[in-house]
Amino acid sequence: MFSTIGYIHLLFAIVSMVTGLVVVFNTKGTRFHKRIGYVYVINMLLLNISSFFISNFNGFSIFHFFAIVSLVTILAGMYPVLKKTKNWLQKHYYFMAWSVVGLYCAFWSEVGTRFVGNMKQFWWAVAIATFLTAFIGAKIINKNAKRLTRK
Repeated sequence: MFSTIGYIHLLFAIVSMVTGLVVVFNTKGTRFHKRIGYVYVINMLLLNISSFFISNFNGFSIFHFFAIVSLVTILAGMYPVLKKTKNWLQKHYYFMAWSVVGLYCAFWSEVGTRFVGNMKQFWWAVAIATFLTAFIGAKIINKNAKRLTRK
């Protein structure tokens, strides 16, 4: 954690967490949404790329696997916008919202690795925090998705 790449990764994570929430909880489709959204996407790409230069557990780990999942989610969220595919707005919203939820789930894993010493406690703490984050995120995503389909 206390390395140059660790600090860079942390910076990308903080910017992504802030801009992700701003995008999720503000009006969609505005110039502000688009600008902040692109800041989020760029920082998430850099966050995920930087994660591959951090070695935990002596090589490729579950954290790297989820960085790949995150990259796929970001790309899946941006593709419909850039190509204006059928139902592009719903697809964009779904993937980008889950990207933000995944980011916060990853935050709990990071907190767990830093502050929970016992591995058995680590997995339980991370599992519970991640489940609650995903549950609350799903509620928010489903509520907002219903509004998108009514427009």
